[in-house]
Amino acid sequence: MSATEVLTQPAVPPGHKLLQLTSSYGPVFRPVKTTPPRDATAEEIPVIDVSGIFSDNIVDHKAVAAEIRKAATTIGFFYMKGHRIPDEVIQACLKSARDFFHQPEEIKQKVNQVNSKWFNGWNGPRAHRANVVESIDYRESFGMRYDPRYDPLVEDVDTIPQEIKDGFRAEEYVWEQTANLPAFKEDVLNYWRACLALARRLVRVFALALDLPEDYFDEKTSHPDAAVALNYYPTIPESALRAPEEAVSIGSHTDLQFFTMLWQDQMGGLQVLTRDGQWLNAVPIEGTFVVNIGDYLQRITNDRFISTVHRAKNFNAAERFSMPFFFGFNFNEKCGVLPSCIDEEHPAKYDPISCEEWVRLRFGKTTLEKKQ
Repeated sequence: MSATEVLTQPAVPPGHKLLQLTSSYGPVFRPVKTTPPRDATAEEIPVIDVSGIFSDNIVDHKAVAAEIRKAATTIGFFYMKGHRIPDEVIQACLKSARDFFHQPEEIKQKVNQVNSKWFNGWNGPRAHRANVVESIDYRESFGMRYDPRYDPLVEDVDTIPQEIKDGFRAEEYVWEQTANLPAFKEDVLNYWRACLALARRLVRVFALALDLPEDYFDEKTSHPDAAVALNYYPTIPESALRAPEEAVSIGSHTDLQFFTMLWQDQMGGLQVLTRDGQWLNAVPIEGTFVVNIGDYLQRITNDRFISTVHRAKNFNAAERFSMPFFFGFNFNEKCGVLPSCIDEEHPAKYDPISCEEWVRLRFGKTTLEKKQ
């Protein structure tokens, strides 16, 4: 929970309405301006060229870190270019996503998340509600989570310590029940592996942005909570506009872990809430990912880095796709407020907490992962 959110319902300033959000400690409230969303400026959501992270020169890494630090402490979002994820990898995964979601529902039901212990697989239409005061999400999704068997850096799964293995949430049934699409598993895993490799470089630059050694998070992310979601957003029906709740493709929320890297198509629909309560359209920029800070990173930075509220709305005549990659610590890792984020004027606000406990706390407040 950031300094711009409150646990008790506050008075509503003129020209605002209250937005209720789910946090690990219960509902929080944000005053939101009633003015229509507008397109973000380049200063509000910057474009950062991260190609310097592939350099052998630490000076180039620090230059990228400085830009990320500025974005993380002001808006908590930025566009990322120069990421080196091949477009053919993205397009192959996108094609497989289309092929999957365009199947008859009875085929998708075979990999329904209700059959999963850890919510891998397909989440059908009107089966999810990200925000309790907005509409049911007009969205379908498919999710898979970290599996060391597909991690190129894992040479021998049997050598992984048991306390790390206990946090794995992958399930092979997601591939068994999608085998009717011959390229699906390969295309999704290739995208996941490309994102994982990039995230492992990016997390080192985040360490530099926090005035920590570049390898500070390496051990904590050796077998990370790294997941891909494929999101399918059909057009929000006109009938939804007549409902009492605000119609959304995915409701207002913050992300849970360290950071998220989102590929989105060119249809648009992603909206970001500023600290002063203005919704901004994060207009798609060809060749970029959108990166945003998660709640866990905000917590361990003592609220220095900002986990920003966002949502999506697809009122276009065409369907929309996005493919977020979520990156976090190993589930067994426990982390308190980072030493570089504490001083006499800024004592630690939070106790140490493990990644697994943090996830359980958050989902204990929702209906999403109560099977945990």
